[in-house]
Amino acid sequence: MATHQRGRLPSGAQLSAPGVRRRGVLAAAGALAATGTVPARAQTPTIRLGVLTDMSGTYRDPTGPGSVACTQQAAAEMASRGLSVEVLQADHQNKPDVGANIARQWYDQGVDAVVDVPTSSVALAINGIAREKNKVFLNSGAATSDLTGPACSPNTVHFTYDTYMLAKSTGAALAKAGGDTWFFVTADYAFGHALQRDTARFVEAAGGKVLGAARYPFPATTDFSAFLVQAQSSRAKVLGLANAGTDTATCIKQAREFGLTRNMRIAGLLMSFMEVHSLGLPTAQGLLMTEPFYWDLNDRTRAFSERVRPRMPGQAMPAQVQAGCYGVAMHYLKAVADMGVAAAKADGRAAVARMKAMPTDDDAFGQGRIREDGRKIHPSYLFEVKAPGESRGQWDYLKVVATTPAEEAFRPMAEGGCPLVRS
Repeated sequence: MATHQRGRLPSGAQLSAPGVRRRGVLAAAGALAATGTVPARAQTPTIRLGVLTDMSGTYRDPTGPGSVACTQQAAAEMASRGLSVEVLQADHQNKPDVGANIARQWYDQGVDAVVDVPTSSVALAINGIAREKNKVFLNSGAATSDLTGPACSPNTVHFTYDTYMLAKSTGAALAKAGGDTWFFVTADYAFGHALQRDTARFVEAAGGKVLGAARYPFPATTDFSAFLVQAQSSRAKVLGLANAGTDTATCIKQAREFGLTRNMRIAGLLMSFMEVHSLGLPTAQGLLMTEPFYWDLNDRTRAFSERVRPRMPGQAMPAQVQAGCYGVAMHYLKAVADMGVAAAKADGRAAVARMKAMPTDDDAFGQGRIREDGRKIHPSYLFEVKAPGESRGQWDYLKVVATTPAEEAFRPMAEGGCPLVRS
């Protein structure tokens, strides 16, 4: 394993932003990700955040480099208040063993908190490691609601969304609007299973029926034709896509090519406006999707998005998971500042407890709170994709059609089965 001298950047690493001091925000690049090695400790106590994300696979566009950029933005803002923060990055390749090995090595070498982690199977593995090591896991990208249910941990915060929230907003709305028969195309791993399960619950509660489901190998599938033929043969009114990222975009494109949309409505159960950007408004118009963040939602989201855009790949607007990395990193760093860097580094469980004790407030999500089970609470929004004639230009893709208040958007704590919850 490579070693690095005190105060020197490892080969391939870059400073995150001009104007931030050398011992401030550090973005470690590919060579660092490959070895898992962190820089030698500076004399000034420094908080180290490791953004573990999808840099090369199906979730790259809505997470990936944009998640790193948004975490760097939070670190830079807190560095301006006198907190010393370093940000590292690595690609977990959507593989639990790869992600677990990187996280374990990072924690052992002084990383205080792992951030993001799209892909629920990877997140569940890191959830256990953070608890074992008494470090912090700041989840934005993984959706499984089990992270605040049976697998809840005193070392984990689940920030942006989860399968329950997505299912309740999109699934229930479509079922009540007449989409009472469903067929699911589902990514065959923890996230897809949980999203199908939670959506089916709300469809059936609204009087609907699930007529079938097809699970596909993840992340090894690019041709969905066989699964879409099964969906078409079911004669269901709604095609529920229990997947995300480029898989969702590809399914929608292929479904339209096969003519499924003449008789079925497509529900992208986990979509972001980045998939809309990829599809284009002529293809995506009319789709319903649920998100807790959209760059053009209000004055604060617009202000945050303009601040972070210079860091974003191609100066894109941030997507919900990326904004979640900013929000959860900001709140963690505020808790660190409140309790002291040394105390936060010494006890990850205490740092998460301080996060729960403090109300949340950031420009991406506004005011909220973190519950005892680790679930961050904020409103969710049901969006409809605009028709091309409604859009004012690039990135103007969505309009709000319904809002679920914060206290109603997520699963009631008493129903989750989290052992941390006092009866």
